[in-house]
Amino acid sequence: MKILLNLLLSGIAVFITAYVLPGVEVDSFVTALIVAVVLGVLNAFLKPVLLLLTLPINLLTLGLFTFVINVGLVFLATTLVSGFAVSGILWALAFSLVLSLVNSFFGMLK
Repeated sequence: MKILLNLLLSGIAVFITAYVLPGVEVDSFVTALIVAVVLGVLNAFLKPVLLLLTLPINLLTLGLFTFVINVGLVFLATTLVSGFAVSGILWALAFSLVLSLVNSFFGMLK
């Protein structure tokens, strides 16, 4: 039950973020749910590997390279999910940041 609630809240967060940012398009709420699942899987499996591989550059940039990894994962999600589009690198970065803020807000409500 908790997993379904988290999935629903993540889908709502993706939908709200796409509504707020004009450079991000999500066709429907079902697409937002799929984007939430894909981003969750990418963040669970691929992000730790990428962070480990880029540890030296991440240390040199004091962790700012993590934003580059997040942008890459958002772009990978756009290629995997039809109906989800991001206009450019800055919109992907904004999507990542706003999505984190909305998810944090929902986390406080749980």
